[in-house]
Amino acid sequence: MRVPVELRRAYRLINHGPTTIITAVAGSQRNVMPAAWVMPLDTDPARIAIVISRETMTRELVDASGELVLNIPTAAQVDLAYAAGKQTGNDIDKFALHRIATEPASRVAAPLLTGCAAWLECRIVREPDLQIRYDLFILDILAAWADDRLFSGGRWHFPDPSTRTVHHVTAGLFFATGDPLEATR
Repeated sequence: MRVPVELRRAYRLINHGPTTIITAVAGSQRNVMPAAWVMPLDTDPARIAIVISRETMTRELVDASGELVLNIPTAAQVDLAYAAGKQTGNDIDKFALHRIATEPASRVAAPLLTGCAAWLECRIVREPDLQIRYDLFILDILAAWADDRLFSGGRWHFPDPSTRTVHHVTAGLFFATGDPLEATR
């Protein structure tokens, strides 16, 4: 079941560096693409930073709508994460092509991808210089959700390998999040 996560703790959903999948909508157009360059930025207000290349359809949609969803896929969704990045959305509907199941978001028009480990509904903080010069976007997190089987008490729990989040390295090579290690206090 998807449960809300306190916005001041939402950074914990991406602090371990997983690959994310962006969903974006503007008017009647929609697209989905993976993004690995995402990082927490602040807790109050809850903010993150992300790089979205100006050469993508998703960038056009984000520029037009000012919002997006960051979906955090599991290892079971690694093929989707890879496939969503191998094609452009300019000529095809990747949602239809890959039979991507979605659910409505609570605060933005872009959908949540069904089956992910977590979801962040975000609005762009307009910083034109950063966006133009570096393709860098600052995002306010409007709503944060996590699968309660995988994230509770402010921590990740991965009951089996298929539920782990993934980290993209290159050309279809991913690593799954490993076992937790707790420091001696």
